[in-house]
Amino acid sequence: MEIWQVVVLVVAVAVAAAIGAAVAYGRGREAGESESRHRSAEGDHSLFGEDLPVLPTERRFVEVMPYALIVADSAGAVAYASKGADPLNLVRNGRLVAEDIGEVLALVVADGQVRERELKVTLSRPDRRQDGRGVRAGEAVPTDMLYLRVRIGAIADDLFAIFLHDMSEQRRFEAMRRDFITNVSHELKTPSGAISLLAETITDAADDPDAVRYFAGRITKESQRLAELVHKLIELQRAQDAPAMSDAKPMSVVAMTRESIAANEVQADAKQIGIVLSLNGRVIPVEVPEGEPETLDDDVLVRVGREPFTTAVKNLVENAIHYSPAHTTVSVGIGVVGDRVRIRVVDQGIGIPKESLGRIFERFYRVDPARSRETGGSGLGLAITKHCVQECGGTISVWSREGEGSTFTIELPVA
Repeated sequence: MEIWQVVVLVVAVAVAAAIGAAVAYGRGREAGESESRHRSAEGDHSLFGEDLPVLPTERRFVEVMPYALIVADSAGAVAYASKGADPLNLVRNGRLVAEDIGEVLALVVADGQVRERELKVTLSRPDRRQDGRGVRAGEAVPTDMLYLRVRIGAIADDLFAIFLHDMSEQRRFEAMRRDFITNVSHELKTPSGAISLLAETITDAADDPDAVRYFAGRITKESQRLAELVHKLIELQRAQDAPAMSDAKPMSVVAMTRESIAANEVQADAKQIGIVLSLNGRVIPVEVPEGEPETLDDDVLVRVGREPFTTAVKNLVENAIHYSPAHTTVSVGIGVVGDRVRIRVVDQGIGIPKESLGRIFERFYRVDPARSRETGGSGLGLAITKHCVQECGGTISVWSREGEGSTFTIELPVA
């Protein structure tokens, strides 16, 4: 190849390289200017530091995550907490207050390894009242104990992401399921075992008529207890499976409440407990006086099924009688507030401890098991009541303080 040809080839390669570099530079500059203009237009910075840019989409992504997020440094100073973390009350005065989470954070700080644990976290809330409180059926009483699934990992220099998943409700339902299985097994085993033992005793005492009559009476009592328990289980299942507002039609609240009270008259008379019925603050007769109309001028109608309504009120009045001392009064009040009617059953009984308020509507839960068995309680009455009220489209709640009695309130929409 001639020298001039070599020179031409080298020059051509150099020109091509120069053109390619110029094009790449132009494209890179254009992209850089575009990104710079975009950042300038956004005018935003990272949630975790002003020198870390982030798009608003990423901010929203953090907020809609199924887990709560807290970003803190190695000393527990919080740089960011998502909205989902607010109800957990783990941040106070800009610092992480849960010692258990702080211990896991310290391990991550030490070796940089991502860690995931389930922790039982106890928080101190000295400002919360400790006296009688109210709670609606199906809602847990606010507690200082949390079951949290915690995942912690480093995301930048001296910044750590703490992901939190509240497992408290799940653990609560698991405990309820375990308690139910244990309780129903025990409740069925006790009378069936007693019947078997008493039957053997009768066989051995066949020559003693008095003993046979005594043990036969005991068998009858235990079989009735077993039959009542089975009946309650069937009633509970029916209440749970019943379609909402089945066979509902406008019904008189006063008439149905009187019917529910009448079903408890024998038990009330046995303990000499008076039952007072009122409508909008005015005392009315528990039974319709002879010669007077059954319908009152200020009566209120609700669209419900008769059976679930009367079952719910009957169970509440029955409970009030069982847990009230003799010679006291159970008050049943009917009142209209706006477009809702409230039926309140108030007793002067022993009250409910605050730690039990969130569980009394659970199946087989008893505040005092010994007293419940003495009064013949199955632990299913309030569970059935809750489902009956829900079937009627209403809500039920309770307020109580130990030693001062309890108030159960049913709320239903006015027809």
